[in-house]
Amino acid sequence: MRTEFPFRLPRGYVDERGAVHRDGVMRLATARDELVPLRDDRVRENPAYLSVVLISRVVTRIGGVDDIHPGVIEDLFASDLAFLQDFYRRVNAEGHTRAAVTCPSCQEEFAVDLAGGRLGES
Repeated sequence: MRTEFPFRLPRGYVDERGAVHRDGVMRLATARDELVPLRDDRVRENPAYLSVVLISRVVTRIGGVDDIHPGVIEDLFASDLAFLQDFYRRVNAEGHTRAAVTCPSCQEEFAVDLAGGRLGES
């Protein structure tokens, strides 16, 4: 069974030195991952913070950063957080990282893997 899923952030995490980190890994969530954040005071004060805490528990690495905590997730660009929220849902609810898309030019429908990868890889 596959439990870890690589991804590539649309913009990337910028660390304190200005380095940009885009490639990362998210693991499958456990029941504990979804329950523990509910006891977090930050989540109790602001329910929207739940996704920050939850994502920080399941992302194991972003580039060279492997100490992922809520502060790292807070510093992501909004588009990267939205990407990780959708990626979390796909991995944990749907069991895959593929999304159906339509070519804007020819209207052909096909699937892409949101986990990223280089052109030509399957």
